[in-house]
Amino acid sequence: MGRRKSYEVEGYSHGKNPIPAVSRVGDIIASGGISGRDLTTGALAETLEGQCELMFKLMEFIVETAGATVDDIVKMTVYLRKGISRDALNNQWNRYFPDADSRPVRHVIIYDNLPEKMLIQCEFLAVAPDK
Repeated sequence: MGRRKSYEVEGYSHGKNPIPAVSRVGDIIASGGISGRDLTTGALAETLEGQCELMFKLMEFIVETAGATVDDIVKMTVYLRKGISRDALNNQWNRYFPDADSRPVRHVIIYDNLPEKMLIQCEFLAVAPDK
């Protein structure tokens, strides 16, 4: 068995692809793509605001599944559909990372090939002490 540990989250998947929600090697934690889906219904929220809210909630749940917190996230990459304002993203960003002196870095990629009605998606990299 390798050093890497993969974690699944009930109600969350990458479709038929064999990809875990999050993987950890020692102190390093990395997620796959996280969208604004409701874990109980599997449906995407109808609005960008709703997708952002669900995406951040799921991000928090996923990082906690791997034994860390949002305070351990050092980088987020966000994929945003072309032509969409960053206001909803920034609102959730400020809610989850209110301290301007302690925020992860963020890279937004304007992307037109998100699946279905997906307007936004993210992934993260975190560093947390291995317990």
